[in-house]
Amino acid sequence: MIRLSASQRSGLVGAALLAAVLVAVGVATLYFGSRYQIRLVYSAYVNLIVVLGLQVFMGNARITNLSHSAFMGIGAYAAALCVTPENIKKISLPAAPWGLADFSLDPVLSAAIAIAITAVLAFLLGLFIVRLTSIGATIVTLAVLVIVHAVFLYRTDIFKGNQAFFGIPQVFDLAWVVGIAILAVIVCRLFRESRWGIQLRASADDEVGAAAMGVEIYKLRLIAWVLGAVILAVAGICYAYFLGTISARPFYFNHVFLTLAMLILGGMRTVTGAVLGTFLISFGLEGVRYLETGPVLLGIELPEALGLSGIALGAVIVLTMAFRPTGIMGNREIETLFARKTF
Repeated sequence: MIRLSASQRSGLVGAALLAAVLVAVGVATLYFGSRYQIRLVYSAYVNLIVVLGLQVFMGNARITNLSHSAFMGIGAYAAALCVTPENIKKISLPAAPWGLADFSLDPVLSAAIAIAITAVLAFLLGLFIVRLTSIGATIVTLAVLVIVHAVFLYRTDIFKGNQAFFGIPQVFDLAWVVGIAILAVIVCRLFRESRWGIQLRASADDEVGAAAMGVEIYKLRLIAWVLGAVILAVAGICYAYFLGTISARPFYFNHVFLTLAMLILGGMRTVTGAVLGTFLISFGLEGVRYLETGPVLLGIELPEALGLSGIALGAVIVLTMAFRPTGIMGNREIETLFARKTF
C-alpha cells in the first residue's frame, strides 16, 4: 500500500478542486458553446498543459525555460509523422527520408513514440542545462528554441516548414483534452508536494545549503526538466490530434511569450497559478482581439488597434513582474484558500 505524506494528500485535494473547475468549464462549453467557442476552449486547455509542463521545471527549479514550445513541436511533429496515413504522406512528403512516408501507426502507438523521442532528447539536453547557472541555462534554452525551429523550418522534406503538414487524423475532442489536462494537474501537484519537489524548491532558495544537506540538485533538476518536456510533448500531441494540421510557426516566440505570460500572471510557484493565469489570459485576449477590430461600444465607434493583443500581453508581463513578482497566487494553492475560509 502506497502511503502519501500530508503534503501529497493536500496536493491531491487541490488537484481534485482544480479538476472540478476544469470539468465545469469543459461541460459548460460542450453544452452551451458554439463551434468557435469549443475550439477556443480546446486551445486554452492545450495551453494549460503547456503551462503546467513549464511550471514543473520553472516553478520548482526557478530557472527560466524558453524552449518549451520547441518540445511541444517535437511531440506534435513526431506523432503526426507516425499517425498520418501513407497515401497522404506520399503526397505531402514525397521526398521524405528514412522511409517516413512508407508507414502509418495507430494514434496510441504514435503518441507513445512521440513522448519517448521527446523524453530522450530532453534527457540529453538536460544533462548540460541542469549544470548551468540560471542565466546560462536561460540562454541555452533560447538557443534550443531557435535551433529546433530552424530544423522545422528548413527540413521541408520532413516538416514542411511554414506550409501545412496536413492529413493528421482528428483523434481528440474537448472531452479528451479536459481529461488529459486533469491528469497533468494531478502529476504536477504530486511532483510539487513530493520529496523531490520540496527538495528542488529548497535548492532554488539556497543552493549551497541544500547541497550541504545532501540534496542531489542536478539529478532533481533533470527529473523536473524531463517530466516537463514529456508534458509538453503531450500538449503537442493534443494540438495535432485536434486540428489535423500543423506548421512550424505556432511553435516559436509568439507562443513562448504567450505561455510565459500565463505562468507569470498566475504565479509560477504553484499549479493553481498556472491554471488561473492560463484561463485569465486565454479568455482575456479574446476581448482584446475584439477591441482590435474597431467595434462600436455604447454608440461610439472605436478605431482599429491592430497589435493591441501583443501590447496587452507585454503589459501583463511588465506589470506583474513590477508589482506582483510571484504572480496572483504567490505561494498559495487552491486548497489553502478554502482552508482559510473554513477557519
